[in-house]
Amino acid sequence: MFIEKMYGKTEIQQITHVMVRSWMVSLMDEGISARSINRKISTLKSFFRYGLKANTLTYNPILGITTPKISKRLPEFIPEKEIGMIKPEDSGDDFDIIISDLILSIFYSTGIRLSELTELENDHIDLAALTFKVKGKRNKERIIPITRQLALQIEKYRSFCTDLDFDYGNQPFLLVTKSGTRVYPKFIYRVVNRLLSSVPSLSKKSPHILRHTFATHLLNQGAELNAIKELLGHSSLAATQVYTHNSVEKLKRVYQRAHPRA
Repeated sequence: MFIEKMYGKTEIQQITHVMVRSWMVSLMDEGISARSINRKISTLKSFFRYGLKANTLTYNPILGITTPKISKRLPEFIPEKEIGMIKPEDSGDDFDIIISDLILSIFYSTGIRLSELTELENDHIDLAALTFKVKGKRNKERIIPITRQLALQIEKYRSFCTDLDFDYGNQPFLLVTKSGTRVYPKFIYRVVNRLLSSVPSLSKKSPHILRHTFATHLLNQGAELNAIKELLGHSSLAATQVYTHNSVEKLKRVYQRAHPRA
């Protein structure tokens, strides 16, 4: 036990905030993560709170202890040189290949959320104006520009669907399954997970990675943060600012490679 090893035999009532702080420092020296240390501190807080409530303790040594700051986890994204290498596998099913490629292009070209894609209606797609009208969180609508290439992919997909055994013309939603029903979140998640399996550096292979990639690539190419905020449908700039960390990390790497004293 740390207290006994450092301070000798000590009763619980004799533990001070100095002892707790020195124990916390020893954990940090051992390389224990801030998240794990905070969990341990939280457990101690509950223990000493209970002791005070039960009148077995008169002092809470956790009071005044500042816990380690947990660093924000940076969003994962796909490097620009790798995004173009992601292609659907040739499964022999033309519909599977076309819809998989379209899902990938929509996520990367627009940065929309998974829920927004499943709800995307044909009436909200203007291929002449090259725009999507997307309904985001709290039913807030926003207009997102799309590329000519994506518009052509949508036309190809729609043309293919009209030849299938259902009336695609009466379907309100853009993306449907081969049987003509609207795609569901798990369907899209599986498609993206399969596509991103070709990127071994990713720890997660979800649609949100493509949203992060969209935002990071825009920022790296000089897009204004406020513009990215509007495209993503964030309610505040604070949610968008997380992507600036990736740019700072990129600058640091460039600096370390290029500066003579780095």
